[in-house]
Amino acid sequence: MAGDGAPETLEYTPTWVIAAVCAVIIVISLAMERSLHHLGKILKKKNQDPLFRALEKLKEELMLLGFISLLLTVFQNRISSICVSKDFVSHMLPCKLESSTKEHENYHDTDFYYGHVGNKRRLLSSGASSNFCTSKGKVPLVSLEALHQLHIFIFVLAVVHVVFSASTMVLGGAKIREWKHWEDAIQNECNSNIQTDRSHQNQFVTGRISGTWRKFAVINWMASFLKQFYGSVTKSDYKVLRAGFVKRHCAWNKNFNFHKYMMRALEDDFKKVVGISWYLWLFVILFLLLNVHGWHIYFWLSFLPLVLLLVVGTKLEYIITKLALHLEEELKDPEKEAHIKPSDEHFWFNEPGIVLYMIQFILFQNSFEIAFFFWILSTYGFKSCIMESIGYLIPRLIIGVIIQVLCSYSTLPLYAIVTQMGDMFKKAIFDEHLQDALMAWVGGAKERAEGAQQSVEVA
Repeated sequence: MAGDGAPETLEYTPTWVIAAVCAVIIVISLAMERSLHHLGKILKKKNQDPLFRALEKLKEELMLLGFISLLLTVFQNRISSICVSKDFVSHMLPCKLESSTKEHENYHDTDFYYGHVGNKRRLLSSGASSNFCTSKGKVPLVSLEALHQLHIFIFVLAVVHVVFSASTMVLGGAKIREWKHWEDAIQNECNSNIQTDRSHQNQFVTGRISGTWRKFAVINWMASFLKQFYGSVTKSDYKVLRAGFVKRHCAWNKNFNFHKYMMRALEDDFKKVVGISWYLWLFVILFLLLNVHGWHIYFWLSFLPLVLLLVVGTKLEYIITKLALHLEEELKDPEKEAHIKPSDEHFWFNEPGIVLYMIQFILFQNSFEIAFFFWILSTYGFKSCIMESIGYLIPRLIIGVIIQVLCSYSTLPLYAIVTQMGDMFKKAIFDEHLQDALMAWVGGAKERAEGAQQSVEVA
């Protein structure tokens, strides 16, 4: 029998309790699944294929999280039954180990292993593995309660990352949609002549490199750093960059809708941003490893995404300035048709796609900081030693807010337009129906080529 206390196993748990708990969990799970399915149908109906693919990526992440949680649950007893010496687990602790002998002997039976001395909550079954190791004069490698809290943290991290990435894309997309009236004005201009084009180009050059002091690279870098905080993209910037893209990639179509293309490309990139790639999981492991008492590693790590974001924003602004410098040289010849020249050489390692990976890492790192804060707050409380002091906590939260706002309203719009200044265009330049037709044609061509090759080999 289970004794006079509360039931600990299914053998002595009322069937109505088991059925009720399972029913609630199943209803919630089905409601979430149906909601995602319904959202997918809406996106399909509105021909939002990039967002639909992003939703499918989100489902993959949720499935991965479910598998991670399942593994932790299935193997938690085996993991907690691994016994080690006390000295083996007395180093690199998130919180300072008390000198009291009693606490030193019993800290694995509490939440202290993950940094909270006063909290005595633990799983009912956690005492078994502890007693098993104690009988051997050792302690568990990790307690059941610690494993339980760990997979909760992983789930919280993924949810916060998805929410933050989605909010950034939504807010950034809303900012880019404000440029639509610029595109409409260009579309309404009929029979544009070279003088009108030069007027826009002169405004672009004047706004970017006016003054002899702007001829120096150091000054331009400093100006680019400041430019990302106000008016990162102006009307003249948009018109000239658009003209350069059209001239390079679709000169036959002067009425090309550049704004619509940018939005499709951004939606297509969203599925990459929202996913948590394998290398991001490696960073999770590294961050958890470095969370040692006295190092204040999360405080210092909070500056990493901010620095990277400022570097990315400065680089994107400097690319526009560099294009303006090249255009100024061409405008000196009144007889020559001047236009900017998109090129991969403007980007790091001649690869515009690197910027997207950096934005993904920035959003992930910022999500990690915020998720870790809320997890500690809900699990251990505000006064936990793992929470650190106010002097370390407040700057982390402020930096998180700054990153979210700056990335949404400055860096992401800059990314959307500046990364089009490379040598290649993205497949979003074609509408969805044409994309499907081209992909089907390519697939058919490959099958025909393979079939012809097989026929030759047979002959």
